[in-house]
Amino acid sequence: MPHIDREQVAATLEAERSTVLHQLRELGADASGDLTGEVDFGAAFADAGAATAERTETMGIVDTLKTRLDEVHAALGKLADGTFGTCASCGREIEPDRLTYRPTSIRCVSCKEDGR
Repeated sequence: MPHIDREQVAATLEAERSTVLHQLRELGADASGDLTGEVDFGAAFADAGAATAERTETMGIVDTLKTRLDEVHAALGKLADGTFGTCASCGREIEPDRLTYRPTSIRCVSCKEDGR
C-alpha cells in the first residue's frame, strides 16, 4: 500500500459511509437503496404526476448514493485485505495524493486517463 495513514483513510471512509447512510435515510431509502415510502396516487391527477416526477428524481439520487456506498464498502474491504491502493488495471500503486483526495479510487491516474 502506498505511504498513507491507513487509520486516517479508514476514518475518512467510515465518516463517508455514515454520511451516505444518513442521506439515504433522509430520502426514505434503506442501506440497500430501496425506497421505503409509497407514492400516494389518491391525490388529484396533477399532484400524482408531480409526486411521480419527484420520486423519479429521488430514485436517481438514491442510485448515486448507493453507488457511492458500494465504493466506500469496497475500499474498506481493500483496507481489510491489504489490497488498498493497488490499481485494478495495471497492479501498480495508486498515487498517495489521489488516494488522499479520493480514497475510493481503484485506478491510478495513468490508467484512469487512458480509460483502462
